[in-house]
Amino acid sequence: AVLSCVFKTEKDQNPRIEWKKTDEGVSLVYFNGSFTGSFKERASIEGATVRLHKVTLKDAGEYRCEVSAPEDSVNLGETGITLKVLVPPHIPFCEIPSSALTGSLVELRCSDQHSIPPAVYTWYKDKKPLSIPPVNATYTFNKKTGILTFQTVTKADAGQYHCEAKNGVGHPKSCVGNHMNIDDLNVPAIIAGIIVLCLVISVCTLGAWYAHRQGYFSRKLATTVHSFHRPCHSGSHSVMEQLTSAARTSTEQRTC
Repeated sequence: AVLSCVFKTEKDQNPRIEWKKTDEGVSLVYFNGSFTGSFKERASIEGATVRLHKVTLKDAGEYRCEVSAPEDSVNLGETGITLKVLVPPHIPFCEIPSSALTGSLVELRCSDQHSIPPAVYTWYKDKKPLSIPPVNATYTFNKKTGILTFQTVTKADAGQYHCEAKNGVGHPKSCVGNHMNIDDLNVPAIIAGIIVLCLVISVCTLGAWYAHRQGYFSRKLATTVHSFHRPCHSGSHSVMEQLTSAARTSTEQRTC
């Protein structure tokens, strides 16, 4: 990347040159004849023009070149430069369902979060690009968001799909394709399942009603209550026998 700064002086042959990065506060790039920080090993200067090597995303931003010539009538000049770092497309992330039911809403997604400027997307079916949807098409797609939408998917929409991302920087990149099958909705099986469920519920309800009519629940309750009272009854006799025995013993001791 080249940060250009051109100047002419009247008399001063050794003007002072400074470069600053000004987008997030002010930080020095070139000062007192040398580069600073991370620019030391990957920047060079010719005149007042700076050339950056191994540019990263962190280098993007606003820069200012300042030239001061104390011996000239105009002793200070400056210019600003915006550095935009371009990033070619990466392999996009694609979401392609392997199957769907006819008549359902289906979305295929494609995204590349790293390319600068943002990528635009093209969807392919069976290695052929999908054209602008005609009036009667079952699909729509957005080149900027990468979303391909089938409002009511049909059997004819089955096929091998993949997506391509491009932004004019470097070569386009594509995701690995996936085959999308379209299955018919099995209405008879769904109806049969509902009928079986209703029959099971009906049988359980009828069985509970029959058991109630035969008094099964009443006998069960009576048996439970009887079993609950028996230990208490026998326990009370045991306590009374212990008290009586204790009283007799106490009486015998007094007599002695």
